[in-house]
Amino acid sequence: MRIAINGFGRIGRTVLRQILQHHPDIEVALINDIAPRDTCAYLFQYDSVFGPYPGRVTATEAALRIDDRTIPFGAGRDLADLDLWDIDVLMDCTGTIQSRAHAARGLAAGASNVLISGPCDEAPRTIVLGANDHRLEDAQIVSNASCTTNALAPLLRALHDRFGVVRGHMTTVHCYTGSQPMVDAPRGPFARSRAGAVSMVPTTTSATHLIDLVLPEIAGRVTGAAVRVPVISVSAIDVTLQLDILPEGDFSRHLKTLAEESDVLGYTEDPCVSTDLRGRPDSLVIALPETIVTGRQVRIFGWYDNEYGFSARMIDMARRMAAR
Repeated sequence: MRIAINGFGRIGRTVLRQILQHHPDIEVALINDIAPRDTCAYLFQYDSVFGPYPGRVTATEAALRIDDRTIPFGAGRDLADLDLWDIDVLMDCTGTIQSRAHAARGLAAGASNVLISGPCDEAPRTIVLGANDHRLEDAQIVSNASCTTNALAPLLRALHDRFGVVRGHMTTVHCYTGSQPMVDAPRGPFARSRAGAVSMVPTTTSATHLIDLVLPEIAGRVTGAAVRVPVISVSAIDVTLQLDILPEGDFSRHLKTLAEESDVLGYTEDPCVSTDLRGRPDSLVIALPETIVTGRQVRIFGWYDNEYGFSARMIDMARRMAAR
């Protein structure tokens, strides 16, 4: 499989790190970013979340040299100007694609498929592995939804199929991101304008809308909110659900079974804190000791590395698209 990465920010660099360390059969044929190449090389070599890359990284005039690999590096501002012929999947990791027409410029440049690393309402398909990947079909432009949607949707799918989801509410306890300022500065919503590494910030989450899109059979049944917290990586979901059927016995046993049967869900039986889950590729790691049952209502808590896990699903989705 030959891929191109457009946008070499947090997700683009984490995708490349995983490919180099765990997917030797994937060829990265192009990286494109408007930032200076030497800056991109430095930020890939030294990462504040995952630590230094265990290899040699240098920049040349037109490429990144990583160990014994030379990866062409472009600085195009328009997808249509990139040379994407013989590219199976263009992984757009810029976070800027909001229209089908914008994504289609990647197809016009020669890519067989475009995978968008974030929500895009105009994408022909929004697919979450473990939730609605049966709907992928032959779509050439696909949104990989959001990190929180990838954490929540497979859990809801498994629970609804097994027990029936009547209604519920999810709060994501989410680390700060580049959309928040480091010091108080205008960012639209008043609370999101406050320094991200100082306070807990109540806000909204795109997962609320995306869950309805990905799981239309339970649309309107699960609401959501977010609290941004001053940690640099690893987030969590805290979801309370009323189920149609709540089996007798320790419900955490049923959650463990759901995770063991899933390709994207994991679990832990240990009393973990957020840093313990850094670098986990699961979409969600269910914290079994945090399970609480009250009547027909269950509280489920789970961790997700919002960068590493989401990037792992980007790679998995690219494989699915290229293999059709």
